[in-house]
Amino acid sequence: MRRKIYTVNSLYSVFCEALGRRREDANKAPRVDPALFVSDTLPADRRFMATVGNGYLGTRVYDKVMHVNGVYNGEAGECHRADVPSPAGAELNVAGAGAEDTSFTLNTRTGTFSCVIQSGKFRVAQRIFAHRTHVHLLALMVEAERLGNYTEPVVITINSTFTPHSQDIEFVSGPDFMGAKYIHGQTLTPEVKGGRKLSVHLLWTPLPGFLRLEPGEHSRSWAFLTAVAETEEGARRAYTQGLSLAQAGTLYPSHMEAWAWLWGQSRLEVTGSQHLSQALFGGLYYLMSSLPQAHTPDFLFTGLSPGGLPNGGRGQDYHGHVFWDQEIWMFPIVVMFRPDLAVKLLQYRVQTLGPARDIARQQGYQGAKYPWESAGTGTEVSDADIYGKREIHINGDISFAFRQYFYLTQDLEFFRNCGGWEVVVSIAEFWSSRVTWNPEEGCYDIKGARGAGLGGRGVTEFLFSVEGVMPPDEYQPNINNSVYTSVVAKYSLQFAVELGTRLSKPVRPEWEEIAEKLKVSFDPERQYHPEYDGYTPGTDVKQADAVLLGFPLMYPMNPEVRRNDLEIYEGATDPDGPAMTWSMFAIGWLELKATARAGQLLEKCYKNIQEPFKVWSESADGSGAVNFLTGTGGFLQFPLFGCTGIRVRKDCLYFDPVLLDNISELRITGISYLGNKLDFELTKELFTVVLTAAPGPQVNLLEAVLCGSGESQGETLGKFPYSTQSLIIIPPKPQTIINWSFSTHDCLWDIAVRNWLPRSPTNIQSIHFTVCSVKRFGTSS
Repeated sequence: MRRKIYTVNSLYSVFCEALGRRREDANKAPRVDPALFVSDTLPADRRFMATVGNGYLGTRVYDKVMHVNGVYNGEAGECHRADVPSPAGAELNVAGAGAEDTSFTLNTRTGTFSCVIQSGKFRVAQRIFAHRTHVHLLALMVEAERLGNYTEPVVITINSTFTPHSQDIEFVSGPDFMGAKYIHGQTLTPEVKGGRKLSVHLLWTPLPGFLRLEPGEHSRSWAFLTAVAETEEGARRAYTQGLSLAQAGTLYPSHMEAWAWLWGQSRLEVTGSQHLSQALFGGLYYLMSSLPQAHTPDFLFTGLSPGGLPNGGRGQDYHGHVFWDQEIWMFPIVVMFRPDLAVKLLQYRVQTLGPARDIARQQGYQGAKYPWESAGTGTEVSDADIYGKREIHINGDISFAFRQYFYLTQDLEFFRNCGGWEVVVSIAEFWSSRVTWNPEEGCYDIKGARGAGLGGRGVTEFLFSVEGVMPPDEYQPNINNSVYTSVVAKYSLQFAVELGTRLSKPVRPEWEEIAEKLKVSFDPERQYHPEYDGYTPGTDVKQADAVLLGFPLMYPMNPEVRRNDLEIYEGATDPDGPAMTWSMFAIGWLELKATARAGQLLEKCYKNIQEPFKVWSESADGSGAVNFLTGTGGFLQFPLFGCTGIRVRKDCLYFDPVLLDNISELRITGISYLGNKLDFELTKELFTVVLTAAPGPQVNLLEAVLCGSGESQGETLGKFPYSTQSLIIIPPKPQTIINWSFSTHDCLWDIAVRNWLPRSPTNIQSIHFTVCSVKRFGTSS
């Protein structure tokens, strides 16, 4: 068959069509933008107000307080995010306008909340945003314009509850600066006894009681800025920059531009379900607005908490502490799209390694034992000892995140010179001192607290009191051999050996033996994984626990065992449990191609999304933490890892795509692998992968290989078995011709791509392919 030759324009059209970027029919009704959440009322429960943030500061819209990264007040279990007064929490009224003239919008594309009051005579718009790049700035902007021939004054009343005081910070007034008011102070109580109190400096534009658009003025705008920093100099610098941008008319445009770039890097989009589409935009927005910029030299990021930066004050939303939620529920989304931001989460664990080592030593173990709850200093801040002492799986969760980052980036520099290795090896040292040799079963157990040293054959045994461990299923506070804990411990030891070999670092020889012989509970008769020693099927389970072995842990098992795990634990799991649970079951059923059952479980997740601004609650009835990023992260993993079947393996990315019946198309923009950026599109007929950016002149080549045959052809198209439905992407040898071969539910497509690498060093922003042929097997093209 003769190959079809494409011109540049026809080539562009081919890929635009493949990516679903067809020109819209001008006669069609405009599509509702799923990224805009519009309402004519605010939620009755103000906990479910939209939030704005940028990784340094965050606030609920119309709240009188905001929170700042790393600023906590209170010692140990009393530690919580310190309330900082927010001048931007003001609401507007306009004389002559009623509630029917008012609408509220969270624009997730621009990271902006707006209130628009419009009658036939005037239009008044209020915008509130935390500037994406000038992270010390919180802005409130008001615009007013006349409509028609209306000539009377437009009077805007500003209703503000702001006071320059805080229950957590002792503020004092300072001199005005460039028309701004100024207060500064320190937190009342340090996180650790005798520790440092934290400083906060706040500058803000005073808010008047009302604004006026005078007769003769067609339109007018006002900008009210808030600048917050750790020092007076930092606050002044931020405020000065904000004023300059506002005067130049670029304050808001520069913020929008930054958000547009952010969305250009990372998107999850679907066709066929408006509900799911909105949930994806909302989930990604709330997660991204809690993350900092990749380069933030003036502050250390102190991690992602379940409620994000806007929440976590005294007695609220887990006090703004960092848990395993960061590594297991949020990190997988961040690292797949933005490894440069994901490393910020890992750096938090690096900078808190010292306190983790102290905890291990105090409890009688080697290495590092990370706290169940941590804040700014990295010490244990849980308000109940039982969690800090028993929910030790957090150590394995952290190591697992470090492993995922390494497999996706091969960033040896981070592990060699930036503290990554020290975290990995310290966690392995902890596990090796935490296990106990069980001579009856010939395996290592994870049971209770013990003295320092390695328990095993040929090593001195130490007496210990059996306290047990607490698994993710927190209904069980005192059990032995949690299957989840054992697997993450096993992985921690194996990864330390693997990484040590790559870095030429010494590792303890017994780690491999411990990992191999660590007990991972399995019932050979019922062919399932008991959650812990003595578990009886049907016993109530709080949340996803043993089912996490299949995903995200990818512990080896056959489909029968995977199905049995799902069946047994789905029926036992609390229907009112935390929000992230059901997405994990849904992913499991997608692995088994049970799309109807996966869809039913996904529907349960929607109950945790509170209207009108798509704010997640921990529980379906609205109780628990709000802006619950843990649930958000779990939900986002469904399309990213469930529908695509993406699995991060040591030597490749693995794909096994499947769509729900009500989704006709899934588009994923900006997957990052070995420095390359990949876009994916999945329809009922076609799975398309496009390389959109490479890391530089020394490009990491990628090769696509069908799993069924293992073939990767050169000059000619590969002819792979019709039944093959999975794909891997690997780094091949240099100069290899790339064959992209993709399968779907009922057919196999093959796209051969060649001559795709530039021959001279250039600044690569995108790579345009020369397509030799596209065909469906069994047909002519």
